[in-house]
Amino acid sequence: MFTLSMSGITLNLTFNAPNYDESQQKGKGKAKYKRFIRKRNLLEQKGLLKKKQNANNCQKGAYRNKQWHEKNKQKKDSQTCAGYHKSSTSQEELSTNPCSYPQAQHENSVSRTVKESTVPSSSESQRQSSSADVAEWLHLQATSAGNPLKYIALDCEMVGTGPKGHCSELARCSIVSYDGDVIYDKFIKPVNAVTDFRTRWSGVRWQDLRNATPFRQAQREILKILSGNVVVGHAIQNDLKVLHYSHPAFLIRDTSRIPILNRKAGLPEKQVASLKKLTKILFNKDIQVEKKGHSSVEDAKATMELYKVVQVEWERILASKPGS
Repeated sequence: MFTLSMSGITLNLTFNAPNYDESQQKGKGKAKYKRFIRKRNLLEQKGLLKKKQNANNCQKGAYRNKQWHEKNKQKKDSQTCAGYHKSSTSQEELSTNPCSYPQAQHENSVSRTVKESTVPSSSESQRQSSSADVAEWLHLQATSAGNPLKYIALDCEMVGTGPKGHCSELARCSIVSYDGDVIYDKFIKPVNAVTDFRTRWSGVRWQDLRNATPFRQAQREILKILSGNVVVGHAIQNDLKVLHYSHPAFLIRDTSRIPILNRKAGLPEKQVASLKKLTKILFNKDIQVEKKGHSSVEDAKATMELYKVVQVEWERILASKPGS
């Protein structure tokens, strides 16, 4: 109740307003502020709040956050500076000298290769001392049972299959050792029917192939012998062709293509001389004269003897070539 007297007029005013609660108003203000913060954060996450709008609100906090990061970064850099510098130096050295680390690996591999070599350094010096020593060393290489590298001579005889016997297929194969001992000698049954036995040259007759070894079986047996060994032959590419086999080039010695052998026989270096002609000139021996045809055993033995004539000089030439 409130009474006001003005100029003899009395006014009675009554206010029925609720009591003002200050704590309640503060609570409502805090709730409103929290809703505002949530809305602002939501707008920031969605990217709807511009940077300028939020600059004033975040300026103080951002400045303090920046100071903390800079201080922490300086401390971290001071602790890791030495290690980082060392790492950078190492990377720089590798970039300027990229072979430094691989070179160590290469040196280790070379040392292992030298240690694992089957030929001692003393043998190497003896081989270079005289031709006799070289020939003896090569003979030991060829005949030693414990040495995986052996010299063998190969010769094959072919028959004709297909129309008019134009296709050549294996019918006999002979392999002899360095000393001329027969390691393998078998008649082999071709895959296709024989239309020309070529007996005049092959020495093969129909009865020889009646119980002959099938080609696939013979092929496995022959390749097992050839594998890893030095194979000597005359025009050996023809023998390997009918075997359907490609021997490593560095393990092949073809006596039909040796200039030094032709020189010893007094023939032009580039001439491809026959096995019969070379054997006659160098050994005064006749081969391939029988009417019943060639003998692959005889031809293999003659090929090995021709190889021995130039073995020392030929192996030196091959060893001096790059990549040999």
